[in-house]
Amino acid sequence: MRRGGGGVVPSGARDDTPARSATLVVQTAFLGDVVLTTPLLTALAEKHGPVDVVVTPTAAPLLEGHPAVRAVVRYDKKGRDAGLTGVRRMGATLRDRRYARAYLPHRSWRSAALALLARVPERVGFADSPAAITYTTRVTRTPTGHEVERLLALAGRRTRGAPPVSLALRAEDEAAADRWLALHGISPGFTAIAPGATWGTKRWPYYPVLATALEGPVVVIGGSDDAALAAEIAAAAPGRAWSAAGALSLRESAALLARARVLVTNDSAPLHLATAVSTPLVALFGPTVPEQGFGPRGTRSLALGHAGLACRPCSAHGPQVCPLGHHRCMRELPVETVAEATVMVAGAEERRALRPRH
Repeated sequence: MRRGGGGVVPSGARDDTPARSATLVVQTAFLGDVVLTTPLLTALAEKHGPVDVVVTPTAAPLLEGHPAVRAVVRYDKKGRDAGLTGVRRMGATLRDRRYARAYLPHRSWRSAALALLARVPERVGFADSPAAITYTTRVTRTPTGHEVERLLALAGRRTRGAPPVSLALRAEDEAAADRWLALHGISPGFTAIAPGATWGTKRWPYYPVLATALEGPVVVIGGSDDAALAAEIAAAAPGRAWSAAGALSLRESAALLARARVLVTNDSAPLHLATAVSTPLVALFGPTVPEQGFGPRGTRSLALGHAGLACRPCSAHGPQVCPLGHHRCMRELPVETVAEATVMVAGAEERRALRPRH
């Protein structure tokens, strides 16, 4: 998955009128968090019209063209916009856009500072945020339930049905995925594998063995930093497994996932990309657990984990190194268990596809 650059990318006309009316959402967290924010964006667009969203340059392409989004503002918080100078510069940019309200799903001081510097009069965020004192409206964040529903509480939707997790894939994204599959002689209905994760302890170590255990074509997805691992997995099943890591953009990778019959993934961004394109999945949880709110949604997917370990979960994200030194949560999740779950989910998906509609 290729990464995007910096700058401001408008997806609609800028509001230059003196009256404050526009809505701002600041979500500069990880890719998966941005994808899971799309139901909130849809709900806010239903209330106020399409919204502007501040995101990192990496995540920006995921929201460009989304029907709930008026403009995507790229905030390179670890690059050109780093530090207090960058916060002030971005705050001034946002202030010129004269927002009436800001929603802050990312519970950080940086997000709160941007809304304050932008002089947004109405600022809505979670009551348990370290920066909650700066909000004009504080919403209780429930400790249980899925993150989608928790985020929707910011829009006042606690009981109504949740809008779907969604991406606005373009025809060129679909075409790029089809070209890549045609180049490698792969038909839709393959098994996708996403072995990467930002946090080291979230990575299941047996994907090469899984590739050999599965039947049919296997496509490994990921970013350029996953290329070496993806090549190792593809080499384990020569002529039947291929690596697309680094060859496709995020949107193109999502389009590729839409053509898979099942995805096997760690607790990482591809899990949520698959959800957005309605691909069933098998999600492997080690240091984290689905009960923290970031598991698969729907009945067509499975979450697997080592249920017998008292040390799980060990953190909200999963550390880079196991704090106890054994990493049993992933090392003791057997290949046979994952392979059986993959076959079961894929088989259910095939039966669903073949079932006549009435």
